[in-house]
Amino acid sequence: MKTLKLALAAGAALTIMAGAAQAKTLVYCSEASPEGLNPVFYTAGTTFDATSVPMYDRLVEFKQGTTEIEPGLAESWEVSEDGKTITFNLRKGVTWHSNDVFTPSREFNADDVIWSFERQMNPEHPYHKVGGGSYEYFNAMSMPDLLERVEKVDDHTVRFHLSRPEAPMIANLGMDFASIFSAEYADAMLEANTPEMVDNNPIGTGPFEFQMYQKDAIIRYAANEDYWAGRTPVDNLVFAITPDASVRYAKLKAGECHVMPYPNPADVGQMRDEDGIIVESQEGLNVGYLAYNTEKEPFTDARVRKALNMAINKDAIIDAVFQGAGKEAKNPIPPTMWSYNEEIEDDPYDPEAAKKLLAEAGFADGFKTNIWAMPVQRPYNPNARRMAEVIQSDWEKIGVEAEIVSYEWGEYLKRSKDGDHQTVLLGWTGDNGDPDNFLAVLLSCDAVGASNRARWCDEEFDNLVMEAKTETDQAKRIELYEQAQVRFKDQAPWATIAHSVVFMPMREEVKNYKISPLGKHDFYGVDLAE
Repeated sequence: MKTLKLALAAGAALTIMAGAAQAKTLVYCSEASPEGLNPVFYTAGTTFDATSVPMYDRLVEFKQGTTEIEPGLAESWEVSEDGKTITFNLRKGVTWHSNDVFTPSREFNADDVIWSFERQMNPEHPYHKVGGGSYEYFNAMSMPDLLERVEKVDDHTVRFHLSRPEAPMIANLGMDFASIFSAEYADAMLEANTPEMVDNNPIGTGPFEFQMYQKDAIIRYAANEDYWAGRTPVDNLVFAITPDASVRYAKLKAGECHVMPYPNPADVGQMRDEDGIIVESQEGLNVGYLAYNTEKEPFTDARVRKALNMAINKDAIIDAVFQGAGKEAKNPIPPTMWSYNEEIEDDPYDPEAAKKLLAEAGFADGFKTNIWAMPVQRPYNPNARRMAEVIQSDWEKIGVEAEIVSYEWGEYLKRSKDGDHQTVLLGWTGDNGDPDNFLAVLLSCDAVGASNRARWCDEEFDNLVMEAKTETDQAKRIELYEQAQVRFKDQAPWATIAHSVVFMPMREEVKNYKISPLGKHDFYGVDLAE
């Protein structure tokens, strides 16, 4: 794409903080490259930070720093008495970005909402297969069965027709997969025979406009001068892609970036003593886990999975990997989330019992397997390689020989989605504050082949979480989710490892940054002191 010809070398990008005094440039030392520039294809926070958060808007949004829903591109909405129809009243006067191949001729309207959802839900849509047609989140959330149609009532009113009531539906529409795209831009690129431009040269309505991207080096954005919610204080936003946490820290100290995510836990104490640096922290709405591929032997047997769980010394992992900034996980949802089942007992650390259970399952002499370890730091796992080494050592004590495997982050996610792994380290940060976003998105039958890396399809569990979706009484939803957690623990498709504390180091001149409980890194409204 033409804008990529403007790419700067990574080293040159870091000099912009010393550039012209009249422009405010906020530099974020991000941890990895995005998988792509269209958020509807992916589920990783790295990708969302670089795409949907700065460049796109949704019908509803999460108030910064909270899980509270507020109006976005929809000013208001009404839900029918039976819960199966939602009518959105759209905001007027919202303008689109432009780029070197497209200048919009109209403002945002209902056609854009229709196009954005039709692309994902309609196999006959002209853009459905553009970019591979892999709508991970849309499919993992059972949207193909739930969303019957999106109706244009008039230019500023749309109506969603559902096949059933869906308790978390409004919150779901604040998520990244529900970002709104320009139908006019898509039509223009289709006519020009370059439909891939919609995915690779983004046009949105968000607070920042895309400027350029050089993979593994830099992404540049400029402030949207006409943003409907008000222009953001900084003029430019730069993602300086820096995979190594120690290098990110060095750049932060040197003033080459203003904000960095995912510090090494061992560095946090020193950071707090550093002149010019502040470290904010918050208990994360997250879980780190090891998923067993339940479609592959010997992980088809719950006894094998249970035995491996009992062989893992989670105390040692908390000490070695999280440096104390985490707590052991027993459930697939974090303890700060409603419906967390306190009554569940975790699998005990008991290597001798694990050996007996393996023998009972027919593996008295153990077996060989692999452990996939992420190449990047995540809020739920600051050092996957070290975690894999601890687990590898623990499993060796019960006769299980595990090879540690890793790939580039995008390839890691793609291969694990396809089920190439035997066991895989991953995790999740909640997207909307609802248990459905963990239990259904990560573990339902619909999510197999997408975000369900265990590829676990259990009828009893699935019935519970699907019933909870349609239930409007929260007390009943809690009861169903508590039962689902019991079934999960009994069948052990994961080893639940840890819930972490999230640390955000930044330079003291950064103002108004809010840690998101949803794991986003949102720079709208953030300013730099003179």
